[in-house]
Amino acid sequence: MLAFSALVAGSFTLGARVANLVDPAALTLLRFLLALVVTSLVLAVTRTDFRSALQNGWRWLLPGAIYAGYFVLMFEGLKTATPLSSAAVFTLSPILSAGFGWVLLRQRMTGRMGFALAIGAVGALWVIFRGEIAAALRLEIGRGEAIYFVGCLMHAALPALMRRMSRGEPPMLATTMMLLGGLVILTPWALPKVLATDWAAMPGIVWATLGYTAVCTTAITAALMQYASQRLPGAKVMAYTYLVPGWVIAWELAFKAEAPPGLVAGGVAITVLALLLLLKDERVS
Repeated sequence: MLAFSALVAGSFTLGARVANLVDPAALTLLRFLLALVVTSLVLAVTRTDFRSALQNGWRWLLPGAIYAGYFVLMFEGLKTATPLSSAAVFTLSPILSAGFGWVLLRQRMTGRMGFALAIGAVGALWVIFRGEIAAALRLEIGRGEAIYFVGCLMHAALPALMRRMSRGEPPMLATTMMLLGGLVILTPWALPKVLATDWAAMPGIVWATLGYTAVCTTAITAALMQYASQRLPGAKVMAYTYLVPGWVIAWELAFKAEAPPGLVAGGVAITVLALLLLLKDERVS
């Protein structure tokens, strides 16, 4: 999940630079296709037995639809939201994931875990409202952040949902089936958008983003989450998202963007404190 957080952060920086250049659904369909090729090659090389995954294959449609919907809404939100504010919205996922963990798996939350999630949420909201208390009181949330929050609601359900759906499939196999389910749902809607796009005229950053998001933040991160969700409660799986805003700052600086104001950076520091509290070993049923 540490690797997960670093890889995910890159998609915010790259995504913000292409969100207004290509349709989100078209980009998501192509990245799913590329990711499916990558994961299928891995399964072929490792000679993974996929027969169990095909039993009741319909069960992959729901997580696939959720996964595809999350990415479409992410790029739609990045049309107007900044990479850092979007990453802050993403850090609300742990507290949302804890709720889904209780509903789907009856995973209970300890008092310390609830306290840590509350601190993380405060840090995230501090960044979203740019450290301005007046803006928070007026609930001045940007359109992009609001759109992406809906996507994060969907994404937060995945750890508990995949654990509920799993029949012991290896992470890469489960990822492949989830991508396939997402393609089945997404293709009727997104294919016309793909065909209507002049891909030859797209700048290099679009192709770089497509490759990065397909391999790093679709195939690899999905496999990492699958692996972690079988071994950790949903809230702890998503706890590492608290590192994403810090990684985004590093990515933005690498792209020579301006550093965030000190007040906003303070909100990022609060989210890191929440991560440290959540990582303390504690039995959770």
